[in-house]
Amino acid sequence: MSVEHLKQKQVIIDEIKDKLSRAQSAVVIDYIGTSVSEADEMRKKLREANVDYKVYKNTLINRAIEGTEYEVLKDVLSGPSAVAFSYDDAVAPARVINGIIKEYKKMEFKAGVIEGTYYDADGVQKIAALPSRDELIAKFMGSIQSPVGALVRTFQAVADAKTE
Repeated sequence: MSVEHLKQKQVIIDEIKDKLSRAQSAVVIDYIGTSVSEADEMRKKLREANVDYKVYKNTLINRAIEGTEYEVLKDVLSGPSAVAFSYDDAVAPARVINGIIKEYKKMEFKAGVIEGTYYDADGVQKIAALPSRDELIAKFMGSIQSPVGALVRTFQAVADAKTE
């Protein structure tokens, strides 16, 4: 193998290491069966969710994850593998890809590391079903506002009754 070829591989390994060092999560999927148009649509949806998605050679991923918290993914890195990284919302890759899997009836989760915890395919599937951070905040705010609104209406009814 030429020195130039080794340098090219090292650049890719360094790229993967950089993404992993910044990522809150990395989800590995088997992307087989998707058409080019489906893959383009999937990439678009992932970009909109600020998820970095890329297909790498398994050997290069294996070299990049050595000695990191992502090393537990070694066992699932066989066959076609793509990795989705998220830097902001740890659950975003699982959630978006889960929607795509349901839509196209293709692809499947292999495993993932989300906020330092390893999840097998079933675990990633369960994580994907969780509501997003924004949805949780909206539900929480709604639950807080509901009793406050009822209290205000009660006070208003009491005040209206006294003025009559």
